[in-house]
Amino acid sequence: MDTARIQVKAGNGGNGCISFRREKYVPRGGPDGGDGGHGGHVIIVATLGMSTLIDLRHNPRQIAENGGHGAGKQRDGADGADRIIKVPVGTIVREYESEEMLADFTEPDQTVVAARGGIGGKGNSHFKSSIFQTPRVAEKGEPGEEREISLEVKLIADVGLVGYPNAGKSTLLARASAATPKIASYPFTTLIPNLGVVRIDQEQNFVLADIPGLIEGAHKGAGLGHQFLRHIERTKMLIHVIDLSATDGRDPIKDYEQLNLELGHYNDKLTELPQIIALNKVDMPEAEANLDHVKAYFGKRKVFPISAITGEGVDALMQQTYRSLQYLEAKERKEAETTITFEDELPPEPRTRFELNQTEKGFVVSGTEPKRAVVMTDMENEQALILLFRKLKKMGVINALTRAGVKEGDTIQIDEYEFTYNPRTMK
Repeated sequence: MDTARIQVKAGNGGNGCISFRREKYVPRGGPDGGDGGHGGHVIIVATLGMSTLIDLRHNPRQIAENGGHGAGKQRDGADGADRIIKVPVGTIVREYESEEMLADFTEPDQTVVAARGGIGGKGNSHFKSSIFQTPRVAEKGEPGEEREISLEVKLIADVGLVGYPNAGKSTLLARASAATPKIASYPFTTLIPNLGVVRIDQEQNFVLADIPGLIEGAHKGAGLGHQFLRHIERTKMLIHVIDLSATDGRDPIKDYEQLNLELGHYNDKLTELPQIIALNKVDMPEAEANLDHVKAYFGKRKVFPISAITGEGVDALMQQTYRSLQYLEAKERKEAETTITFEDELPPEPRTRFELNQTEKGFVVSGTEPKRAVVMTDMENEQALILLFRKLKKMGVINALTRAGVKEGDTIQIDEYEFTYNPRTMK
């Protein structure tokens, strides 16, 4: 359960209220309609103690609370409650259609707003003026955002164990850490990635992940390839476990070369990760015959003959792994300190309030502000339509249409609404 596809719907803003003060001896109390409350957001939070997305598989639709409507006596509606979605640390959040990444959670308590709640509509008390004493108009609440989200969990581990099935990865993880993965003498014993903490000394430890066995064609999804290759992407380095005994007739060198090809086909960056070579099962008689020519293949590159069963060479392998991690982390820190950015010196990008495009029928106005103005307008209320025209004029839409050569009778489309242009007003 490391992937999920969910529908998120933020709360709608509450409607503003049309109300007038009615009290004894106050014949013209004036408008006193309150504002609507804001709709709740849908917020995704990275949480420790979780490892799967199983709850979201059973509840694929997540909805936040709507804002309350305004009331008389300038009483505002209550804001809607946010909908909090908890996911494991290591989750990547993407918009399903565009595949745009919204968040990559690597630390606990990181959050992202997956869908924003709509703002509440203003009550009629906001629209009173010297020439508009009795406004019978209020804004509708803005609809909350709605979108489809894809979630994908990637293990966060410092080091990944890779190798063909039966190479002894699970046995090595059990020997080096307190993890208790399932171990047996047949391929694909491990069907889920396992994590273990390797303790070198006090305050010296790292997280080791046993990635299930990969086979030829894994980058195309063969075996369990696609499900597990993504878990390797987060690791800082790899321990490549090779079955030196070759008891099942496999060639250790060909296995090493083929698995690296699979990693490269899936993601070029995986082949750039530092690798430590562990020649496993040296306790078996068949391993002795292969040791010399495998060492010769790697040349001056340091390899670690080990036995995950007996523990021979495992401590030396883990200590070298820890030292390599320390070197990589120091290198990253140094690069971060010497990286110079000029973002603060760049001028801010101009803010575009709307876009205007001409069509055969007329013009299409797009943008957050004009869309919000339209969806928050009560189209059955004549005063509300006059107010909409004023809003569009204030944000520059009417002047832009005039410069673009709009003519009487042209169709003006904003969001899902169409208006017929008139030089004096839009109807």
